[in-house]
Amino acid sequence: MTFVEANTGEAVVFWICAILSVAGAIGLITSRKAVHSALWMALTMINLAVLYIANSAPFLGMVQIIVYTGAVMMLFLFVLMVVGVDASDSLIETIKGQRWAAIFLGLTLTVVLVWGIGSALAGVPAVGLEAANREDGGNVQGIAHLIFTDYLIVFEVTSALLITAAMGAMVLAHREHWQPKPTQAELSQARFLGAGHPGNLPGPGTFARHNAVDTPGLLPDGTPAEVSIPGALKARGDVQPVDIEDVHAIEEADSL
Repeated sequence: MTFVEANTGEAVVFWICAILSVAGAIGLITSRKAVHSALWMALTMINLAVLYIANSAPFLGMVQIIVYTGAVMMLFLFVLMVVGVDASDSLIETIKGQRWAAIFLGLTLTVVLVWGIGSALAGVPAVGLEAANREDGGNVQGIAHLIFTDYLIVFEVTSALLITAAMGAMVLAHREHWQPKPTQAELSQARFLGAGHPGNLPGPGTFARHNAVDTPGLLPDGTPAEVSIPGALKARGDVQPVDIEDVHAIEEADSL
């Protein structure tokens, strides 16, 4: 087996990306929120792409960023946002035996990883990526040769898995309409028949010498318009009092 010493730049890139990749993987499995886990996974994918590019595999690096980080991960985040991330996870097994299946698959993955690493370290002559790229005329040609020859079945199974995941996301995000969509006339009638304010709300701070959203506007009779304050500010108690002098000024102006 031949070993090639890495220069200082390669070592720095490797250690930085390796630490960030492992940190992202740990954050993925320890985060309590699904969105945070997805962002941690994106961090790991980006650093893996940098490692691919640093090891003379620019096509893999670009695919890692464009397809997986830019498309697949954004699809995951979109599904999480649409379906909802506030729902608590249920600990009840809806499918019998799924826990044992997960344990079996996890152990299988561990065996495959150990077998792969052991095969790489079992005295097989090391071939650099530059030599592998020259064999088929380039990085893209070499990947295409492997995909459509030795790994054709694995490639097709992975494609089917991604298509199934996309269809599952569409099914989870779909909401069936049990009633016909209301027309514009029906929406207008419901607006005026409801208990809320049917017209446009007064602007905040319009007559109070203050144009901030936490200051209520004043009606023509000098009364503060509570509906001009957003509900979130009312809930937090961030509503500013109206200056009495402004109220008197408006009353005097109305009397004239």
